[in-house]
Amino acid sequence: MLVILGFAMIGVFMTLIMTKKLTPVVALVLVPTIFGLFAGAGLGLGDMVIDSVKDLAPTAALLMFAIIYFGTMIDVGLFDPIVRGILRVVGDDPAKVVVGTAVLAAVVSLDGDGSTTFIITVAAMLPVYRRLGLSPVVLTAVAGVANGVMNIVPWGGPTARAASALKISPSEVFVPMIPSLLGGIATVIVLAYVLGRRERTRLGADAFAEVRASVGAERVVVGGSTGTTVLTPPSGTPAVGTGGGDEGQGLEGALDPNRPTLRPRLYWFNAALTVAMLGLLILDVLPIAVLFMIGCGIALVVNFRTVEEQAAELKAHASSVVAVVSMVLAAAVLIGVLDGTGMVDAMARWMVSVIPASFGPFMGVVTALISMPLTFLMSNDAFYFGVLPVLAETAANYGISPAEMARASIVGQPVHMQSPLVPAILLLVALAKVDLGDHHRKALWMAGLASLAMLVVGVLVGAIPFLA
Repeated sequence: MLVILGFAMIGVFMTLIMTKKLTPVVALVLVPTIFGLFAGAGLGLGDMVIDSVKDLAPTAALLMFAIIYFGTMIDVGLFDPIVRGILRVVGDDPAKVVVGTAVLAAVVSLDGDGSTTFIITVAAMLPVYRRLGLSPVVLTAVAGVANGVMNIVPWGGPTARAASALKISPSEVFVPMIPSLLGGIATVIVLAYVLGRRERTRLGADAFAEVRASVGAERVVVGGSTGTTVLTPPSGTPAVGTGGGDEGQGLEGALDPNRPTLRPRLYWFNAALTVAMLGLLILDVLPIAVLFMIGCGIALVVNFRTVEEQAAELKAHASSVVAVVSMVLAAAVLIGVLDGTGMVDAMARWMVSVIPASFGPFMGVVTALISMPLTFLMSNDAFYFGVLPVLAETAANYGISPAEMARASIVGQPVHMQSPLVPAILLLVALAKVDLGDHHRKALWMAGLASLAMLVVGVLVGAIPFLA
């Protein structure tokens, strides 16, 4: 019964947010509450949720102050020169912009922290997307999947967990998987190019050439497939897409060179503060939530001297803060119910039990395939310390080594990183102002293809056994 309820709960939740029948926050609260009561949680549901809220409180604080900090840095003009530099490199071609997003996200992901990757990628690329009228959903999908592929680096978490669970060296897991990592990144870059070509078609084939030729004009109006897109020359005001659906989420004034919040005289101070913040983040000197609290306070005091200006700046980002923090706290209901009722454990045991004995020689491939849905539905800790050891013990009967099973188990990370249970993905969609359901519709199939590419390459190079 717990297995049925667990899978049904996740299925109902995903259906409701992807079809936009409910907002993610409402679905995260109501769906697990109803299923938790059916699972017999009763009044114990409260303790389950509160325990989960306590665990997620530091994450909520991080997201709140990170949004305010980087929103302030965008307002004061820190990223304007970066945007101009990126535009010079990639030009006005959407395909190059989206491919550049994939490359940037992959490179920054080398630090092993998803939150850092998304903060830097969105801060650098979102103004470019706004300027050119590109869909921010493309940004979140490409960045999310690229980070998922890179998440298998030894210091990223999953590889270390798999190695610890099976008592082997992380290098035994990761080094043979380097070709798979490269195959996954290559797949993301190809998909990014395809999405960029689609964006180019949507906006109009000659739109960006017209923009370059229109210096001196206030704006160029181009008919797109989903509506009218307003573009501006590089020296003018930001581009804003006004088409329908998830393609039209531009924001007026994001790069307005005359906006009142610009602080050109404080540019180098803000740059030094941000570099110091990122350096301390990577060095792990302070808890990341505390780091952004302090940085946010310094940024507001230095850039906005009066109480009225500081209050106005906070108010400017209030909607983004409420959206993401409420989503994190609402996710505590889902996580609390999954853990507290025992649904996660029951689902894991059931998945292991239904694997036919005849699949024994193929346990490496089977593990890679089931790692995709299971790591999406549960935490990495639950999968690597609860499920993987059981699978590895079964595979040992067919001559498959623990190292081979560990490699197979990390193939599903591109899918895992799109889970609403991963705080970093909530930060990504919040910073880009993208609906979680829209992100899932575009990112999940890309993540699935990237994981399959990693599996195929792993099998071809012998890192993952196909036959024992």
